[in-house]
Amino acid sequence: MAEELIRIVNMNKGYMLGEEKVPVLKNICFSVKRGEYVAILGPSGSGKTTLMNVIGCMDIMDSGEYYLDGVPIHETAEEDMTEVRNREIGFIFQNYQLIPTYNVLQNIIMPLVIRGMGHKEAEEKCMETIRLLGIDHRLMHKPSELSGGQKQRVSIARALVGQPALLLADEPTGALDRASGLEVLKLFEQLHEMGHTIVMITHDLNVAKSAKRIVHIIDGVLSEDGEEKKAL
Repeated sequence: MAEELIRIVNMNKGYMLGEEKVPVLKNICFSVKRGEYVAILGPSGSGKTTLMNVIGCMDIMDSGEYYLDGVPIHETAEEDMTEVRNREIGFIFQNYQLIPTYNVLQNIIMPLVIRGMGHKEAEEKCMETIRLLGIDHRLMHKPSELSGGQKQRVSIARALVGQPALLLADEPTGALDRASGLEVLKLFEQLHEMGHTIVMITHDLNVAKSAKRIVHIIDGVLSEDGEEKKAL
């Protein structure tokens, strides 16, 4: 049996609205095994973005426990969260979040450079991933010279190069046309088959169905779908 990569126990999170604290996540219990491909599906205002931020170590919970790759995140100091994010998580964003003044190669190697790796070594380390994603002919281009689908491939490459334990994707097809979106979902399927652990946040049931497991979040409460879904 695969070991748990993510384990969340009785997580609660709320935000202050005036003098009142409004609960956003309510007693969340959630686990992801290493190598799983899971979609967290929910409408706007359901709490899915807050849950993603906590899973991604960009926000802290009010109470509960969160273990990521064996690290007790709920006991980790805020100043140490940046290192955890850089080492453990590869982020794939809806709007790519590429640096516009950097070319494709510079954007992709950034996580390795942040870790202190030299540019030449980082470039060599990235080439296999770059070829896998079919963007080796675009390395000197700036983001403004790429299509939406190409930008997302660059974003995925950047997420992969640090060999993170978790790929965390936030509405990864949200800014793409249908054909480009399907290409990205096929890439996710490939990465899952290669053994990568993927958690995808989405409001779109058709996108969620590309995952092998769907978890629903409504009004801050998580529930399992329970049925394995076939890829699109």
